Amino acid sequence: MGSHDHGGSRSLRLGSTRLERSVWWAVGVCAALTLVGLIVLWPSGSVKRAAGDIEPQAAPVSAVVDTVGRDLCDEADPESGQCQFLSIRITSGSFDGEQALIQLPGGAGTTRFDDGDRIMVETFVDAEGQLQVSFIDFKRSSSLLVLLGLFVVVVLALGRLRGLGALGGLAASLLVLTVFVLPSILRGHDAVLVALVGSSVIAFLALFLAHGLNVGTAIALIGTFASMAIIGVLAAIFSGVSRLTGLADEYATVLPAFGIEVNLKGMLLAGIVIGSLGVLDDVTVTQVSAVAELRAAQPDATPGQVYRQALNIGRDHIASTVNTLFLAYAGAALPLLLLFTQSQQPITSIVSRELVATEVIRSLVGSIGLVASVPITTLLASRVMVQPQRVDK
Repeated sequence: MGSHDHGGSRSLRLGSTRLERSVWWAVGVCAALTLVGLIVLWPSGSVKRAAGDIEPQAAPVSAVVDTVGRDLCDEADPESGQCQFLSIRITSGSFDGEQALIQLPGGAGTTRFDDGDRIMVETFVDAEGQLQVSFIDFKRSSSLLVLLGLFVVVVLALGRLRGLGALGGLAASLLVLTVFVLPSILRGHDAVLVALVGSSVIAFLALFLAHGLNVGTAIALIGTFASMAIIGVLAAIFSGVSRLTGLADEYATVLPAFGIEVNLKGMLLAGIVIGSLGVLDDVTVTQVSAVAELRAAQPDATPGQVYRQALNIGRDHIASTVNTLFLAYAGAALPLLLLFTQSQQPITSIVSRELVATEVIRSLVGSIGLVASVPITTLLASRVMVQPQRVDK
């Protein structure tokens, strides 16, 4: 989420006491509903599986490539093609220190290995008691940790205390996803309800940790919830009208192979709601910040004047944010778009494919919610935080 300042403690002193109380009552109702949702949907028991399910595979272990050899896959057959022979040493798990040999394709378009590469492998013992090893992926934890450290340094250097709060909100978001959202869906709870409750918890934690417990943050929270409701309703309507099934996502279709019973369409809607939250709170916080700063700069301005000025700021923000949201979805689907373009199909046929239609609906529904969040949040902030000056007699 963004790290915009929306007036800090100053916003506690702005506006009508009655209106501020109404805002806090609304936040209290949302918090109570969220708490009830957490209690009802809290993951408990075992993962819901279908009969005859496939047990998950054992976790991969770390290994290092000692040497790489390249030769014919079958020396007796010159037409068998090139293979890579990896001599590896396992560095974790129950087979730590064991040596093994992995044979992988080595022709054009295949992954190339070098001495010293750190990889992840799957290990098991066959019926004859021999250790068998298969390549899973490269081990990237070290580079990711370096990048994470750089990210934290940059955020703290520029954001300072606000940056620290934003990092706390980010950590809380990851915690909610891993402790509540994912386990709850795996235990058979409705994915859309879980996403709504989880998004609400994330919004509470992220906004109040980054921007403080004050009426300005409360207004941003209400604006975020109102926009999330719009996004959820539109996503449900248009995914139904467009006959989206959720089967286009290859990762979602793998879940039934492990016997995990999930509503794939519900997963699709849940993804749209959660995916829109991060941009929504950025927009709503920005609008509250704009109202607070305009009110401070123009003490005699009326709520209507501040609303119109802040709305102009919001239009500029929306113009760039909507484009950012569209490009984010387009970038994620770029290989797919290239494939369809190469097939020389008409644009109407390409858009009708569920893979593309899903991203179009995700982008447009999210953008409508973003646009709606600007007047909603700005109007609420201008009414609560800006009041005509009283003349003492």
